[in-house]
Amino acid sequence: MELLRVENLTKVYGSGDSAVRALDGVSFAVEKGCFLAIIGPSGSGKSTLLHILGGVDRPTSGKVFLDGQDVYAQNEDRLAIFRRRQVGLIYQFYNLIPVLDVRENITLPVLMDGRPVNEARLAELLDTLGLRGRERHLPNQLSGGQQQRVSIGRALMNTPAVVLADEPTGNLDSRNSQEIVELLKLSNRRYGQTLIVITHDERIALQADRVLALEDGRITRDEVLRP
Repeated sequence: MELLRVENLTKVYGSGDSAVRALDGVSFAVEKGCFLAIIGPSGSGKSTLLHILGGVDRPTSGKVFLDGQDVYAQNEDRLAIFRRRQVGLIYQFYNLIPVLDVRENITLPVLMDGRPVNEARLAELLDTLGLRGRERHLPNQLSGGQQQRVSIGRALMNTPAVVLADEPTGNLDSRNSQEIVELLKLSNRRYGQTLIVITHDERIALQADRVLALEDGRITRDEVLRP
């Protein structure tokens, strides 16, 4: 079942002689529950693509459909709700709120939505992520690997349709990197969530179901590793 469709996506920054074409006519579709790795050199358009898929940056032209919904046909208010409820974003540098503890950082998307916290869901995430007992710790009291686990918990708290991770292991050592990848794969399998990961790490890419390569804003490779 198709979850995500991208049609002729183009993103241009600037204008005239200084214009930079970050994405150039990108089109692909992703099945529900797929683990897709996006690879490519620096400046290839990977992060730009991820931000557009997540509703963070608008395309210059083209369309993005998530579960049949035209993402950028929504107004800004609806787009903000879409980001909170349908997309889980994970970044390399965690992006945790330093004055909020583990529990508050993980539940932030729910609280911003004005909804009650699902305590059973939170407890499950704390156990799965190995954060039980650290609920009241601030980010500066955690290791890098633990901070990334909190970031993952925040991304998963709303049970989004798609999880987007931008170099989620880029700031971690090899042991913590593999642990984070295993947690993302576990979420992918347990909750049937579509997982899209940007990575420079070939070892991570080879664990995906499918690999998409970008270069100069265009798709140069689209390979299914596991049907």
